[in-house]
Amino acid sequence: MKPRLVFAVTAAFAFAAAAGAQPAPTASVNIAPPEAQPASAAHPVLELRALDKITGRASVVLAPLNTPVTFKSLTIVARRCYSTPQTETPETSAFLQIDDHRPDNSEQRIFSGWMYASSPGLNGLQHPLYDVWAITCRTNAPGQTPSVVAATPVKPVSPNAGANEGMPELPEDAGQ
Repeated sequence: MKPRLVFAVTAAFAFAAAAGAQPAPTASVNIAPPEAQPASAAHPVLELRALDKITGRASVVLAPLNTPVTFKSLTIVARRCYSTPQTETPETSAFLQIDDHRPDNSEQRIFSGWMYASSPGLNGLQHPLYDVWAITCRTNAPGQTPSVVAATPVKPVSPNAGANEGMPELPEDAGQ
C-alpha cells in the first residue's frame, strides 16, 4: 500500500473510533444453490469492503457472482473474480459493475471495471458518499478458496496467432 492511502484509511477508522462509532454489522447475502448444481457444490463469492463516508462505518459485503447485492443506494454485481493460489504473492482482482440509485438522481452506472485488492486506489470507485473495494474471492463452503472464478473458460491466444510468418533465418555463426 502507498503511504498516503494507508494514512487515509487509518485516519478514517481512527476518526470513526474517536466519534464513538460502533462496529458496523456485516452485510451478507444468503446464497441458495442453483437447481442445476448439486447442493454440495461450492459457489464463488467476492468479499468486498464498503465504507459509508458520512458515518465512517465500514461493512463487509459478500457478493455472489452475477447476483445483484445492495449496499445503501448502490447495487453491486460481481461478474468475475480471481485470487492467486496461496503459494504465490497474494492478489485478488475482480470485475464489478456498480449502479447508484439515489432518490435525487436517476439510476446511473457509476463504475464498471476491474478492482485490485493489493492496489485499491488504482481503479477505485469514485463516489461522494461511499467507497467500495475488493478484498478476496472465496466460496460459501467452509475451508475452500477458489483460485480462479469465472463464468466461462478462457483460452489463451498468442499475440501473433494470426501471423503467417515462419521462423526467421539465423546466421550460421549465431549459436557461438
